[in-house]
Amino acid sequence: MKFRDEYRDPVAARGYADAIARITTRPWTLMEVCGGQTHAIVRYGIDELLPDGVTLVHGPGCPVCVTPAEYIDKAIEIVARPETILCSFGDMLRVAGTGGDLLAAKSRGGDVRVVYSPLDALTIARANPDREVVFFAVGFETTAPANAMAAYQAKREGLTNVSLLVSHVLVPPAMRTILDGPTNRIQGFLAAGHVCTVMGFEEYYPIAAQYHVPIVVTGFEPLDILEGVYMTIRQLEEGRAEVENQYSRSVTRAGNRTAQTIIGEVFRVTPRRWRGIGDIAESGLGLSDAYAGFDAERRFGPVSSGAEAKTECISGLVLRGEKKPPECPAFGTHCTPERPLGVTMVSSEGACAAYYRYRGRKSASLEAAS
Repeated sequence: MKFRDEYRDPVAARGYADAIARITTRPWTLMEVCGGQTHAIVRYGIDELLPDGVTLVHGPGCPVCVTPAEYIDKAIEIVARPETILCSFGDMLRVAGTGGDLLAAKSRGGDVRVVYSPLDALTIARANPDREVVFFAVGFETTAPANAMAAYQAKREGLTNVSLLVSHVLVPPAMRTILDGPTNRIQGFLAAGHVCTVMGFEEYYPIAAQYHVPIVVTGFEPLDILEGVYMTIRQLEEGRAEVENQYSRSVTRAGNRTAQTIIGEVFRVTPRRWRGIGDIAESGLGLSDAYAGFDAERRFGPVSSGAEAKTECISGLVLRGEKKPPECPAFGTHCTPERPLGVTMVSSEGACAAYYRYRGRKSASLEAAS
């Protein structure tokens, strides 16, 4: 197949659904670890095509959603300084810290600029040599190469007025944490294809072996996801727990070695707190010693840890795959995209936002959404 519409063909989708039903003999619970996959599942009603007993739950696949509140607080503190310019992707502006969000900070006069690439922050720094420019670097392994390149290029040019506030997270440690949880019910994973495009999938073999769970690297279109579900359930029904690659048109076992090299030079693995989940050892990236001069925490002070605010929002349970958005008593009433209580309703990749958009009314079908 060469065209996007071919991956959304309703007849082929029903064929995959029938094939899944034929091989399924007992209930299974699978988790996708990608916000893009979550939105495709909900938008196209993929979960509704599956046989009774096959359950898809949504993991911590939204990088905006898992960014801790204290990093938002630090960004707000930084932009309150008159000499600073904070650069960020747009979906971070409405994510709440413990005392507001960046959009409110901008309305108070803070110089917050939405950028489409971390390299845009370098352009702004060159144009404003008398200002401190800070790029809010968040995301999974997918965005790490571009963020690393920004630091690499700044060092190469000798730019001294740019830094990064880094809150990168890594997927495999989060999968281990979910599997170690006392309430875990996950029996197989659909791994994020874009993460594996960068990193490959070597890291998943020890997880599959230790926990005896199949892991299938999966793409983002409806037929990708249905094939990923089929491959995962086939393994479960056969008693296998292996790593397979559905998304072979983009992913290789080794991944992108060039991207991995720049990540390895600029970043180092660190502990990281995940909003809604907690502290996970070796699950984040921070700047390496060679690039410490570009660390915003060194220039403006370290991020202070604090307890998460208590609300009726159950986004933490959603991110751990323990609940689905409609199970939250605030969903669609006290919590909407216009007035969100939690990050999973704020981000364009959040599970609650997906359910509100596509399931607030009748679920979109493949025929209607194609």
